[in-house]
Amino acid sequence: MHPADQRPPLDTGDVQDPLQFRGVLGKFATGVTVVTAGRDVPRGMTVNAFTSVSLRPPMILVCVQRSSAMHQTILSSDVFAVSVLSAEQAWIARYFASRSRERGEREFAPVEWVPGRHAGVRLIANAVAWMECRVAAVYDGGDHSIVLGSVLSIHRNHVAEPLLFYCGDFLR
Repeated sequence: MHPADQRPPLDTGDVQDPLQFRGVLGKFATGVTVVTAGRDVPRGMTVNAFTSVSLRPPMILVCVQRSSAMHQTILSSDVFAVSVLSAEQAWIARYFASRSRERGEREFAPVEWVPGRHAGVRLIANAVAWMECRVAAVYDGGDHSIVLGSVLSIHRNHVAEPLLFYCGDFLR
């Protein structure tokens, strides 16, 4: 008998249970970003559903919950930014994930930010990297929209370590 055959059977969960599904997805370590949009009424939101799509042309995607205020802000403004957070910025990830934070201009009061040169959207200062994007397409993703962004500008910080998200917690 092969040693693998002596293992207990895999514990399978209910794919229709959002908590079980989220627990499985949590086993995949991701980077942590803050997506920002809106020039007149700025908004920010912690997002770990972010990935590169294409090098030529440069494109990325983020997934945004349809019921969030950020969803409408991105669609109406047509531009957004992604700040890849550093290991020291876990508090910023928690802040922009909190539903109790203030909104509008005051939403950014506790956070140091810089204006993006191309899209005019706020970028989180001292992040590992930034991208300013124009909405290229929006696709149905169930309770989220998959927002494809054409990258307008980039910047990276050579000294910061990235913040990671794994099993519901932030790690270095």
